[in-house]
Amino acid sequence: MKKITVLLADDHRLLREGIKSLLEKAPDIEVVGEANDGGEAVAKAQALSPDVVLMDITMPGINGLEATRQIKAVRPGTKVLILSMHESNQYISQFLRSGASGYVLKDTAASELAGAIRSVFQGDAFLYPSIARKLLEEYLQKAQSGEESESFDGLTTREREILKMIAEGKSNREIADALSLSVRTVQAHRANLMGKLHMHDRTELVRYAIRKGLIPA
Repeated sequence: MKKITVLLADDHRLLREGIKSLLEKAPDIEVVGEANDGGEAVAKAQALSPDVVLMDITMPGINGLEATRQIKAVRPGTKVLILSMHESNQYISQFLRSGASGYVLKDTAASELAGAIRSVFQGDAFLYPSIARKLLEEYLQKAQSGEESESFDGLTTREREILKMIAEGKSNREIADALSLSVRTVQAHRANLMGKLHMHDRTELVRYAIRKGLIPA
């Protein structure tokens, strides 16, 4: 069985060693490298090609969010899971724009951390429950102020319907059956909406759907 390869990026050596020790107990996860700062994380992500980078936000030099953007620019297939002690809306908003696939807190239980790594590796988005609540609160505040009433970046009504179903995890066949369309038509709509949004995978679509209120956080 192929293991999920992980790069740990955190400037606290003791924390890295603790996380590595915990993850080594998971039979399907392998820590293949460690980075002490954002610049090293970018370099090692390119050199080691890990499946997932576990990324601290606050590191010397290039911070975790900027390192995430750089990694996603050169290795879009690598998933980044933000590891932070912060729950502030500022960090959450930046996380959404960085290209990361998930956000967990440093006091997360070992089993939850391993589960989060598995989720982002499989292409899903992972949000720690308290983070999800904050995203929902932020969306509701924007909705009340009218900030979320702008258009959906040129998407048609049908494309918005399909976007919502994709974000909910439905397959092309399930979407086609629900909307009385052919699978080929659904695939065409999917390609069109991803092109309009300049997105490349389901994780990005989920983040967009959450921001627009199409699905709950």
